[in-house]
Amino acid sequence: QVQLVESGGGLVQAGGSLRLSCVASGSIFSINTMGWYRQAPGKLRELVAVMASGGSTNYGDSVKGRFTISRDNAKNTAYLQMDSLKPEDTAVYYCNAAVVRIGLPIISDYWGQGTQVTVSS
Repeated sequence: QVQLVESGGGLVQAGGSLRLSCVASGSIFSINTMGWYRQAPGKLRELVAVMASGGSTNYGDSVKGRFTISRDNAKNTAYLQMDSLKPEDTAVYYCNAAVVRIGLPIISDYWGQGTQVTVSS
């Protein structure tokens, strides 16, 4: 099995910064992509940022220029640096990974439990 554990959420004022971490563990052969999604009250879950193992990235329009995703492949860890936070960034942030498990010729999608980010005005 594979587990994703997020950390780093909290309460900050508008204009502040947070850095989220996601650590993947378990029977992992490789991780193709890791990313972050968020879901605010009354809204659908949306893409924040994703990164492939080779380093290519994709960002949601609402966070471009403010958030930065990074990965440490050796540690199976992804980070999300969030700067210039706005109240509308308030949401539960979920880590996602597309994983090739040891001994299985398929890619499986895994999600973390989520971490709350609250930005006050």
